[in-house]
Amino acid sequence: MKKIWKTLLASPSVLVATLILNATSVPAQTAATSDNIQEENLAQVTSVSQFSDVQPTDWAFQALQSLVERYGCIAGYPNNTFRGNRALTRFEFAAGLNACLDRINELIAVATSNVGSGDLSTIKRLQSEFSSELATLRGRVDAVEAKIAQIEANQFSTTSKLEGEVVIAATDVFEGNTPDKNTTLGTRARINFVSSFTGKDTLYARIQANNIPDTDEAALAFAGDADTNAYLDGLWYSFPLTKSTNVIAIANAGAADDVVDTVNQFDGDGAEGALSSFGTRNPIYYQMDGSGLGITQELGDSLSFSVGYLASENNDPSQGSGIFNGPYGALAQLTFEPSKRFKVGLTYINAYNQGLDAQGVDLATPYESDSYGVQATLGLSDKLVLGGWGGYTNTRSLSASGDADIWNWAVTLGLNDFGKKGNLAGVIFGMNPKVTDSSIAGLNKDDDTSYHIEGFYQHRVNDNISITPGVIWVTAPGNNSNNDEAVIGTLRTTFTF
Repeated sequence: MKKIWKTLLASPSVLVATLILNATSVPAQTAATSDNIQEENLAQVTSVSQFSDVQPTDWAFQALQSLVERYGCIAGYPNNTFRGNRALTRFEFAAGLNACLDRINELIAVATSNVGSGDLSTIKRLQSEFSSELATLRGRVDAVEAKIAQIEANQFSTTSKLEGEVVIAATDVFEGNTPDKNTTLGTRARINFVSSFTGKDTLYARIQANNIPDTDEAALAFAGDADTNAYLDGLWYSFPLTKSTNVIAIANAGAADDVVDTVNQFDGDGAEGALSSFGTRNPIYYQMDGSGLGITQELGDSLSFSVGYLASENNDPSQGSGIFNGPYGALAQLTFEPSKRFKVGLTYINAYNQGLDAQGVDLATPYESDSYGVQATLGLSDKLVLGGWGGYTNTRSLSASGDADIWNWAVTLGLNDFGKKGNLAGVIFGMNPKVTDSSIAGLNKDDDTSYHIEGFYQHRVNDNISITPGVIWVTAPGNNSNNDEAVIGTLRTTFTF
């Protein structure tokens, strides 16, 4: 009886050893090389010492020795070689496996013939005594399998994750024309639901509440509506159309950074990186928001082309609104990244009645604009990154004649792992959007220039908490030297889970 169980237990080991020995020989050759080797008649061997190319120091020596000398189901080549480093053909695998199975059947037959009638009676009696327990166990297994099949058939997605983010910011305007110079404390809380149906697609839904007040002199990247109402602040679905084409359908609160890479090392969407909206990305990107579609086509390992269309009054059926008749932004961008240290983006945006106020230009008349931008980052070393952008917008009045030119630019410098791994020190210097020429009634040319200087230090306490103190200095706010310079201090704490 013991011999039977030992034989049965040994049988799987023989099969596994056979598969490992023949199918994973190291180093394996390519299938093409294996096909080019002339097949030879295989000869059965009785001792591993018959192989001239097998040494006791080989990693599979003991397994080969057991298969040859214990089971006698391994063959060699007529020149007394085993060729353990050669790739295995399907024919050779079938021949070796068949020889081992035949030998196992012989051992089982011999062992069974030696079992007495008393042992067989004992086995039958045990089966009878435990028949109810076996039936119960079988029923439980069947029930579990049925439940698993039902769950798999009706599951919402293959994966679904819950993510959270809380930004707490204390802000004060130390200098400036605004009469509101009291210190404020506000919070932006986000709950993100990230799901996937195929493992390659993403369904993203975000609920947000934000009561962080903004400042007049420099818009903060994490500021909100100064209330505590929670609302759906982001809903989109991204999926690969082909191996090199990705599509994103945006149903709510979309922005340019949902469609393209803004090519700025400090673009952390308010939670990380730059503290101001100006320092977060090129201001021309703010001429896009709402609902729409984006497509990115990979043109190789280092080049991609993206297009996107977002409408901000997509759910309003009234005249002058909707997806195509209301305010919109249409984007095209070519992104070139030949190495991890260098990236550049060339951007074009056509917009209607949307986004100029984000550039500090208030134009009440209906307008259409064309914007052009170039953004780049260059890693001077592993820790020192230089970046910047330039943006130009030409806007035309649709209710009266005239157009206007608006320019902006910035230079950024980042120090990664400054003081501690994961920390980031950043400096931003640039020119706020400036009207350099205008023939539109009510929109005058800016005679003065407003500069934006920002410095921050993002200290990572751990993987889930970071603290970022920073200062924003704006000269000639509104491109008017009669306005006092503004100095804004803020302390941002970000929690993620």
